[in-house]
Amino acid sequence: MNNRYYAAYGVGLNRTEMAKRCPTAKLIGTSMLRNYRLMFRGSHAVALANIEPVKGCSVPMLIWEITLADEMSLDLYEGFPHLFEKQQLRIRLDGKLVNCMAYVMRGDRPLGKPSAFYYSAVLEGYKAAGFDAEILRNAVRNESDEVPVS
Repeated sequence: MNNRYYAAYGVGLNRTEMAKRCPTAKLIGTSMLRNYRLMFRGSHAVALANIEPVKGCSVPMLIWEITLADEMSLDLYEGFPHLFEKQQLRIRLDGKLVNCMAYVMRGDRPLGKPSAFYYSAVLEGYKAAGFDAEILRNAVRNESDEVPVS
């Protein structure tokens, strides 16, 4: 089997968007990535979701089984290897630790706010999966608190 697991925490939570990008991806389950925090980084009003290690925080994720063709599509969408890099994470799924690939932003981009469209797509994914949308709202609130006003 050449398929692998992809851990999604941004627009990859949105099943409609995933179906467009990766029509052969199969949703395997949900998980919480412990000791990571959801953040938005990038330029003003076009910041993208990212995860960063923060003790005591958690980020909800959907775990997808993807093909090589799906991964190539995601690579293009995620701006791999320039904007995002691939990291291997060990994530608990149905009581077992599994290896999952996740896209994590490269470099130290400033905190920012997502576009309304991007935020809505992620929020729809949160709602469909039954995740606590407060985690997403807090990520946006935290960014706005830390972004300097010009």
